[in-house]
Parts: sequence; C-alpha cells; structure tokens
Amino acid sequence: MSLPIVAVAVVVGSAACGSDYPLGAEQEAAAQRGDASLQGAVTASGSSAQGPAMDAWRSGFATLYPKAQVQYSPDGSGAGRGALLAGAVGFAGSDAYLSDEELADSVEACGPEGAFNIPAYVSPISIGFNLPGITQLDLDADTVARIFRGEITTWDDPAIAAQNDVALPSLPISAVSRSDDSGTTENFTDYLHAVVPKIWTDEPDGAWPSGLDNENAKGNAGVVSTVAGTVGAVTYADDSSVGAPLGRVALKVGDDYVPVSAEGAAAAVDLAARVPGRADHDVALDLDRTTTAAGVYPLVLVSYHVYCSRYENQATADVVRAFGTYAVSPEGQAEAAEAAKSSPLSAELSRQATEAIATIEVGEIP
Repeated sequence: MSLPIVAVAVVVGSAACGSDYPLGAEQEAAAQRGDASLQGAVTASGSSAQGPAMDAWRSGFATLYPKAQVQYSPDGSGAGRGALLAGAVGFAGSDAYLSDEELADSVEACGPEGAFNIPAYVSPISIGFNLPGITQLDLDADTVARIFRGEITTWDDPAIAAQNDVALPSLPISAVSRSDDSGTTENFTDYLHAVVPKIWTDEPDGAWPSGLDNENAKGNAGVVSTVAGTVGAVTYADDSSVGAPLGRVALKVGDDYVPVSAEGAAAAVDLAARVPGRADHDVALDLDRTTTAAGVYPLVLVSYHVYCSRYENQATADVVRAFGTYAVSPEGQAEAAEAAKSSPLSAELSRQATEAIATIEVGEIP
C-alpha cells in the first residue's frame, strides 16, 4: 500500500512571494544559512499536547531546511494514530505508544516492520482547578480518583480539608474530562489505575469511561477553557496548557506532596524501562506510576512521534528522518522546553531515539 504523502521537489510559495519560499522573506533569508538540498513536504497529525512544541520544531526545522515542510494538525492522539494506520499522514504525534494490535495493523501502511514509537515530548500532566484565591492544593491519588468518579462532590469535603491548611469554599465540584480519544486521558487514567486500582477500577484508555457523568470538552485547550470559565471546576491537562486563573494540585508521592515541575517529570522518565517485546528501534517506555522516590512527579506524559519503518518515497523518508532527528536533538528539545515548558530528553534517551530514527528505510510496501 502506498502512503498518499506527496513529497515534492519544490514547494511552491504564494503569489506574493513569487519564489520557492512559502514562509516568505524570513524563510528565504534562512535559505542562505540552511541546507536547501532537502526538499519535500510531509503532513502529520495527532497529540494536541504536542502542539506548542510542534510549532517550535517546525519553525526551527524550517530555518535549517528552508525548502522542506512539515505540516501538523493537533487533532488528538487517537486521530493521529488512526490516520497513520490508514496511510493518510507521514507520521503521528501520540501521547500513548502504539498498542500491540495497532503495531500489527501498521504493517499495511508501513511495510513488514510496521511503525515504531519515539519519545519526543515529556511533560507533566497538571490537575488544574478554578478556586479564586487558591493556587495550590495537596491531594493524594485516592482523593483525585474519587473527585473524578463523582464520589467527592464539594471542595470542603473532609478528604480534601484533611490534606490542606486553607479555607476551602463550600462549592460543588465540576469535573471536566476530554471528549476526544486522548493520550492525556490514557496517561491520567493509567496513573489512577496503577496507584489506586480499588477506586479507579476502569482500565486505562484514551476514551473517558462512559459510565462516569462528567462535563467534557475537546483537546487540552478545550478542557482548560471550560474550567477557566467555571468556578469550582477541575480537569487534567498538559501542564503547558494550564495557567491563570487555574491553580494546580501537588500530588502525594510517598510521604511528600510533589508539585508539578519539568524536573519532577524528567525524574519519572529516568525511572522508566523500555516496553518488553518490542523491536530494538521501538523506544516505547513503561512508566512506574507507583514510585515513592523523592521529588518524582509520576503523573507524566511521554508523547511520541510514531513513524513508519519504511516509506515508498525517498523524499518523504528524507524529510521524516531529518525532522525526527531535529526534534529529539538537544537543540530541538531546548526549543520545545522554551515554548511548552516540557522536560528535555536525557542525553541517553536522545541518543537512542536518534539511532532508531536513522533506521527508517525506503522500499516497496506490498
């Protein structure tokens, strides 16, 4: 099956530019510094959490390779994975690695070795709430799970009050979840199921449990906007999306409450192991949500770029390989951290990712 990603020899600019530089004079100036030998266009879709980082990567990549283009649509992780498996995009952004079933299905679009996962974006997931005058609450996983299951219904509930030395309002809690198939949801429910399985009995999934009656909205921006406009509301979202007027929850880990931070998220990834049974070039990570190690924030999102092992078009493979390498490089990770408050990959994880991306090949896909 051939991927319908058209990699072109020349990317035609707008009539106003009248040149080969669709981003205008700035891109044309960059061509004097960058490598203009890489030419092509690739489309991708997926994780909305990756949106700010992807914008930064695309900008930096355009400077390095002014005649190559990568377009990205933040439609949600499930949509991105589905588009890749259907052969509709060159790669996907996903806040969850491909399942074994998805890996098997990827052979049709990606050749006999299928698709593979590369960690590209690491960020904590914040539990954000709208309580005027309160910027932080300390909560354990038990309490968080009961809030989102609708078992704790007011902010002055004894379970919340016992953990916080602050005047809590007698306001109803409105828990807001994602309406779309979301890797953020899958990571959030994976954390709760791992830490308090007797309370969060639902298996981790990108779709919010249908039996729970929550308000919902699409994407990280959607849930944050809904909570920002609703006093008493609470949600979970990529930390880069959470800002004023929302406060954040510090999670109980061991005997301490650990606030959201890039450093805490990085510490969680450092404890992760490779998912067993995967190909050598598949860098899917198994996070330890139940850790009690000091300073670790275990409600972390590792967002992946999901690439095909094989592309039929040489130019497509070249652009994908170059973009992927840039995204996981120290420079690319620094750009993402500045734009999205993410945690840069460790030097070792960056090395593993770079070596894996280099294995992308060109050939016929039966």
